[in-house]
Parts: sequence; C-alpha cells; structure tokens
Amino acid sequence: MTRVPKRPEDILPGFAADVEKVYGEDLVSIILFGSGARGEYVPKKSDLNFLIVVRDNTPSELSKFQAKLHKWRKSNVATPLFLTEEYIRSSLDTFPIEFLDMKSAYKLVKGKDILAGLELSKRDLRLQCERELKGKMLHLRQAFLESRGKVKNLPGLVSSSMAGFAPIFKALLYILGVEPPSKRADLLRKICQSFDLNYELFDDLLQIGRREKKVSASEINYLFDKYVEEIDRLSEKVDALSIEEEGGR
Repeated sequence: MTRVPKRPEDILPGFAADVEKVYGEDLVSIILFGSGARGEYVPKKSDLNFLIVVRDNTPSELSKFQAKLHKWRKSNVATPLFLTEEYIRSSLDTFPIEFLDMKSAYKLVKGKDILAGLELSKRDLRLQCERELKGKMLHLRQAFLESRGKVKNLPGLVSSSMAGFAPIFKALLYILGVEPPSKRADLLRKICQSFDLNYELFDDLLQIGRREKKVSASEINYLFDKYVEEIDRLSEKVDALSIEEEGGR
C-alpha cells in the first residue's frame, strides 16, 4: 500500500520499478528534483517531482502510466515531467531557467544522467530572467488584490510567490558565476548579497510563508510595498547586466 513517505528515498525503489515495468527498454532515466532532492522535503506538504526521460512521449505512450500515477499520487508524487532527450537538447535556449533549476539539485534514480552534461547559455538565462521577473511581478500584484488584504491569505501567497522566484534567483547567481545554494534560506541570503537587496525583508517573508512568523493586518501593505520595490530594483539590475560568454555566445 502506498502512503506519504517520511523520506523521498522510501519510495524510490518502488516508483522506479513501476516506471520500468511500464516503459521497459524505452526508459532512458528517472530523476528526482525539487524539494525532495534539495533536502527540504516535508512529509504531507511537499510534492515529489520526477523527470522521466523516455524515447517516445506521445500521448498514447504517456497514457500507459495513468493507472500507476493514480497509485503514486497517494504518496504525494506530482505528475512526472515526461521528456525525450531530443526535446531537452532543443529546449535549452527556451527554458534555461527550468533546466538549471533541475540541475542545481537532483538525484539520479535510474538510468542515464542526462542533466550532468547540459550547457546553458548565460545570455539565454538573462533574457528569460528579465521576462520572468516582469511577468511574475504582474501576477504578484494581481494575487495581492485577490487576497483582499486578509492576514489568513498571506502565508499561502508569500509561499507561492517565493517558490516562483527561487529558480530565477538561482539563474541570476549562475550568471554571476556564483554557485547557487540549494536551500531556500541560503539562496535568499546569497541573492541579496549579490544584488544589494534587503535580506531582512526576504527573511521575514520566508518565515511568513512557512507560518513561522505572524503579522498584523496593518503590516501587510507595508510588507508588500517593500517586496514589490525590491523585486523591481532587482529587475532593473537584471536589465543592466552585461553578459560575456566563452565562444562568443
């Protein structure tokens, strides 16, 4: 019987066996990424995220895993990302942030380590960072309005927005030649040091998102004003970044 595991490692053998049973020789690799690979997994709260590389990811092939997926959802396994090697190679310039995020913290469960050799362009990363920062700022403002300024809505809003910014922060550190920390708190400290941002504010927001710190209704507007102000400052700094890469890329 499947159940929510205390540790990601508890389900890896069984999950891998089910994937291999379905795809056999068409399976290239199974990779755990996200909080389960970063050491930040929280039972009953964190999803377990897998990249499954197969030779054929057409809908008819993916449908073969539907019954198994229903079973593993009970163990908090998110719908896996099914990709082919060719898709990954051809998408590095389109989704460099996503692949860098996976590469920054992952565990090879079975098969070929397709993330190890990925080379990502800093120019592509900067362009996507610029686009993502501005897009997420629009969504953050909308989400704040929809929250109606209620204290009870704040932790969820902060948690989801901080999670959305984390891959961008990793990419920006990578562009600067700084090794991105895998833990969220360390990542925030490093991005604030590197771009002269208000670390105390981001630390407060992290604690609020984790429900480790409470704020009053009167503090909400102030916090979000400062939050938006800091991300806007970061966006301006990203716009001004000059990128030099080997090979003239």
